[in-house]
Parts: sequence; structure tokens; C-alpha cells
Amino acid sequence: MKERLAIIDGVRTPFSKAGGALAGFSADDLGAVVARELMARTAFPVASLDELIAGNVAQPIEAANVARVIALKAGLPDSLIASSVHRNCASGMEAITTAANRIFSDEADHILCVGTESMSNIPLIYGKQMTALFGRMMKAKSVWQRLGVWAGFRPSFLTPIIGIQVGLTDPVCGLNMGQTAEILSREFSVTRQDQDEFALLSHQRAAAAEQRLAEELVPLPLAPKYEGVMSKDDGPRANQDMAALGKLKPYFDKVAGTVTVGNACPITDGAAALLVMRESKAKTLGLKPLGFLRDYAYAALDGRRMGLGPVYASAKLFAKSGLALNDFDLIEVNEAFAAQVIACERAFASAEFAKANLKRDTALGVIDRAKLNVNGGAIALGHPVGATGARLVLTILKELRRRGANRGLATLCIGGGQGAALALEVA
Repeated sequence: MKERLAIIDGVRTPFSKAGGALAGFSADDLGAVVARELMARTAFPVASLDELIAGNVAQPIEAANVARVIALKAGLPDSLIASSVHRNCASGMEAITTAANRIFSDEADHILCVGTESMSNIPLIYGKQMTALFGRMMKAKSVWQRLGVWAGFRPSFLTPIIGIQVGLTDPVCGLNMGQTAEILSREFSVTRQDQDEFALLSHQRAAAAEQRLAEELVPLPLAPKYEGVMSKDDGPRANQDMAALGKLKPYFDKVAGTVTVGNACPITDGAAALLVMRESKAKTLGLKPLGFLRDYAYAALDGRRMGLGPVYASAKLFAKSGLALNDFDLIEVNEAFAAQVIACERAFASAEFAKANLKRDTALGVIDRAKLNVNGGAIALGHPVGATGARLVLTILKELRRRGANRGLATLCIGGGQGAALALEVA
């Protein structure tokens, strides 16, 4: 990047487990909340916005081009163009990097980036047999024809297809995300004990960081009756312990598995927003940015090992930017699964892995746990897939400022076999 992208400020909703407090909000509702709140907090003139870009995975059928719906629901001008982007778990980051590309191509000056997901509202759908029956019924022109169509109905036609289950399964390798984590747990010798200890640390850190994390949150009146307000994430458990984690049974491989609902991220609802522009533009306007995007990289790999995406993307980022692991004061690796993050740690530190997979002669380096996910991660906070990438950027920039540190690495794995890595700075 010829110039850094200034991230003026950001905000997010509290994150809530699917089916919980935020289930009454659609993805576009959540996105509109953070878009409206961020514009109010920054007092940036809405007439000066050039575009809204929203990352979203489930793409609600009732809100085609969810970005445009978010913009209008947020009360932004009718003249504001809006587009939606989708890179699975990195969709929130994709919104930011797409904005950078548009800005540095001189197609825009000021862009509002949103990441949003309502996993509660991913629908159940009919299978092909029931869908075909409905199609035949629509073509039937007489009562007798309709009765003939219904004569072919079988109760099994009503067996629903669970949208979220299908969405979290790689259609090429045929594995769901948890099964890919089991592959990494075996290949990198990540034990159940390792995973549960990591999960416990995530909860402990998130619970201890509650007041710090509140700085990035907008309290949310709860639909549909608006009788209560959600003001914090509902996933972190201050009383979590190894005994409780140890009682949980493997979820994805019930015979020989080690990945449980306790050492994996929960299905989650939430949204985040960031206002971005050129660093030089921010200076011209007299704005003090929260931080800057210095460079970024995406990488692809075997979908069965998608959890290693942060390793591949970080290697590409380091080669592209000239930075090294030791240059970063803080690191955020999205906690899709404890097994996956630990496998990434071990791959980062392995010269053998680097030579075999990254075209490097040396290891990327050893990740210091004292720098990693210092406010907890998705195992505790949750992972609303379209929003997480934006949340990682917001969280690490705020923590860098609190610590008087400068540089952060935000990275995550992407379902289907990709990874993303962003180099962020505050000075």
C-alpha cells in the first residue's frame, strides 16, 4: 500500500449467542445500529460519505444487498451507494480491504465499513423433493391435478435442511469446520487438555476485560418489546473451569475426537462498523484516527486444513510488507477452535512447516501467548462470522492505544481454505 488507510473510529454491538438476546434483530438491523451509532460518535457529516461496504455471510433473503438496506435503515442519504462483500469468516475484513482498494484507486474518499451477522436467523429450508412438489402444485390448473400432486407427498419431504449446518460445511472437501479442526488436532498433536486450557484462558481474559471491551460497545435495546438493554457480551464465563470443560463430550468426532462445544466458538449474532479514509485525508480534515491499516494479505490452502489460514496469510503479509512476527506488539488470531489456534501457533514456530508449505527457510516465529488475544477471543466472545473480521481490527487497535504500543497483527482462518492477515498501527 502506497499510503496507510486511516481507521477513524469503530463501534460494535455486544455479541450474543444465537437464539439469545439478539435473536430478534436481523443482520441488517444489527448493521444499521452500528452504522448509525458510529456516525453519531464521530460526528462525521453523512453527506461526505461516498459508500457503505458491508461484509456478511448468510446474506438474508429479505435484505438483498444487505449493505444498501443497512444504509437506508441507518438513516443515511438515499444517494449513498452501498455494496455487500462475502469472504466467509473474513467478510468483515473484506469490507475494510475492499474499501482500501477503492480509496487508493481514487474511486472514493470516505467509506463506512460494516460487518454483520445474525446466525439466529439463518433459515431452515425445504429439500428438493418438497420444493419440486410446490412447483408442480403451482402448475396444477384443476382440483384433480392438485390432488394428484399431493398424492405424491411423503412426510419425509418435510425434513428441513438446516441452513447454518450446510453453510458451515465445505461443499468441496465435504467436512464441516469442526471436522477440519479435528484434522489439525491430530496432525499437530493438540490434546484435549491443550484445547480446554486454551478455552479456559479465553474466558478468563474476556471476563477480566469486560470494562475495556465496553469501550467498543453500543448498548442495545432488546427487540421486540424493548424492555431491556444488552450492554455486554453474553459469552464470557468468569466461573468457567477445567472440570466443567472436561465433562463435555466431543461434538464433531464422537468416537475419537477432542473438539467440544466448550473449546470451540459459539454460534453468535453481532455487528461492527469502522469509518475509513486515506491517512492524508484524515490529516487534512484534522481527524485523529484510532489507527491505520498498513498492509494486508489473503492466502489460500487445502480446505481440509482451513484452520491454518492465519499461517499462510501471515507469511504472505510478512513477505509483502517486510515485517516479521517480532515487529508486532499484539496479535489477534480468531478463535474458531482452540485446536486450530494452537495448530497455528505450532506451525508458526516450525521451520519444517515453513520449508514444506510456505517456501521459507526459517520459521515465522514463536507467538508469545502474552501478546495473543489478550482480551479473550471468539471461544468466549463468540464469532458472528460476517462481523468478526471487523471486530478483530477494532479490538486490537483500542488495546494498542491503551497500552501505548504501536503495531498489531489481526488474522483469521476462512472456511473453504483461505486466510487473512492485516498489519495495523496506531502511530
